[in-house]
Amino acid sequence: MGKFKVAEFCVGGGGQALGLEAAGFDCVVAVEIDADCCTTLRLNRPQWNVLHEDMRQVDGNRWRNVDLFAAGVPCPPFSIAGKQLGTDDDRDLFPEAIRIIGEMKPNAVMLENVPGFAAAKFADYRDKLRIRLLELGYESDWRVLQASDYGVPQLRPRFILVALPPHRMSFFEWPRPICKQVTVGDTLRDLIAQNGWKGAHKWVANAQKIAPTIVGGSKKHGGPDLGPTRARKQWRELGVDGLGIANEPPDSDFPADALPRLTVRMVARVQGFPDFWKFSGKKTAAYRQVGNAFPPPVASSVGQAIASALDGKYPTQHSSRTIQLKLLEQTVPYC
Repeated sequence: MGKFKVAEFCVGGGGQALGLEAAGFDCVVAVEIDADCCTTLRLNRPQWNVLHEDMRQVDGNRWRNVDLFAAGVPCPPFSIAGKQLGTDDDRDLFPEAIRIIGEMKPNAVMLENVPGFAAAKFADYRDKLRIRLLELGYESDWRVLQASDYGVPQLRPRFILVALPPHRMSFFEWPRPICKQVTVGDTLRDLIAQNGWKGAHKWVANAQKIAPTIVGGSKKHGGPDLGPTRARKQWRELGVDGLGIANEPPDSDFPADALPRLTVRMVARVQGFPDFWKFSGKKTAAYRQVGNAFPPPVASSVGQAIASALDGKYPTQHSSRTIQLKLLEQTVPYC
């Protein structure tokens, strides 16, 4: 069992939850509005208390004094194309997060969002958010972390805000980059070759770079692909057809010089998920869960820093190999 307890909201396909579990946090509740995501969470962690609910309807008093409140609140209001927020933007769930934090009174807070939230146009909003946290007794700090600095083979910058009481915040240090960048080719070496594709060796040699940010998309759009035109161009340079997602890896009949499409499992690897984590639903639903996830290794790195602060200790920096091993140790659910 982990040493600390975490209540998680907007859990999605479980990337943040899995990473925090590897960092030593036991999940006491996982609140998620998407039914497919809830099925994924229950499939992989039947012992978790997964609630298929809208966080706007949840009473935080149910989990008073938990160690950590963690949420990846929806990102549309803070995307690059997003406008200055109005007071009536119902996509913005930060006010609900603050409400629940006030009711729950956790010992620490972690909020995750898109890097667009770090833009200058949201400076006033960020200041108001931090003032509200201060009024609740928390000092806070934020940073944009690159997933590629923590053993994930894609760029994927994410905005992370951490808040703790002053006597614990003095121990918090942001995790330092822990390894040289891991490449797409090395990450997918075994999966791209598993069906006997003759072009696998050459493909791996070409794909010695990190990927662009994987985009999960929304339910309003069509089937899964690897993002807009610019991202697909970058995938093409890596030797990948980004116009769709394959059901299976390329086989021995697939032309050696052709561009394969990635499978959901391959994309999950690039997102930092271990292979044992299964995604429910059809291909489009499963891919969306992967693409919208917070990479587990990044969540684990931040979670370890928070755990150290809660212990009143300065954090010990871990290698990417150590974090991957901790993730793999979670294969068998504990009771």
